[in-house]
Amino acid sequence: MLNNIIVRNLGITSFEATCEAMQQFTAARGGDSADEIWLTEHPPVYSLGLNRKQVAPPSRDDIAIVNTDRGGKITYHGPGQVIVYVLIDLSRRNLNIRSLVSLLENTVIELLAQYNVSAVAKKDAPGVYVNIENSHEAKIASLGLRVKNNCCYHGLSLNIDMDLSPFSAIDPCGYKGLAVTQTKDLGINANLQTIGEQLVAMLTSKLEHLHDESNH
Repeated sequence: MLNNIIVRNLGITSFEATCEAMQQFTAARGGDSADEIWLTEHPPVYSLGLNRKQVAPPSRDDIAIVNTDRGGKITYHGPGQVIVYVLIDLSRRNLNIRSLVSLLENTVIELLAQYNVSAVAKKDAPGVYVNIENSHEAKIASLGLRVKNNCCYHGLSLNIDMDLSPFSAIDPCGYKGLAVTQTKDLGINANLQTIGEQLVAMLTSKLEHLHDESNH
């Protein structure tokens, strides 16, 4: 049964409270704790990861900035963005952090492909990228993870139908001038709930097929 994943659709949640809940969940885990995926959406917040050196503060001060313990630099979360948190025992699913990042990126890429949108991942810059007008590259999904005792938390964000202007007040994920886009602007009409549920279903299916080798 530990192969099965519990999915929690949390609706709109506080970023700080959810980070705290993930830390508590992970600290309390035992070998028989089920893995979970949390689907949520946050009110406007800038999230600053552990890689804080040389991160310029936002050029606007009307949105709170919160330090968090995930990897990566700075990003923005807000209404209209799907957030998927993966609370996974990596060894149980025969994953390491790199293979989990690839699995998350590839799931987003496959989801976008179902809507005839071509997307790519990059080795040196985690996340998912698409080409927009004039072959300019834009980021559509961000990733940031944390691992403790071989159990991970945090996850990915996918821009659906949001106000993208807060991204222009930061260097997204530490990249100056990085363009950011969303599914709505790529001609995808499916709403946040639909895409969020599709993404979680695909991700859950992939993870549930990854057994610990000791189960074989």
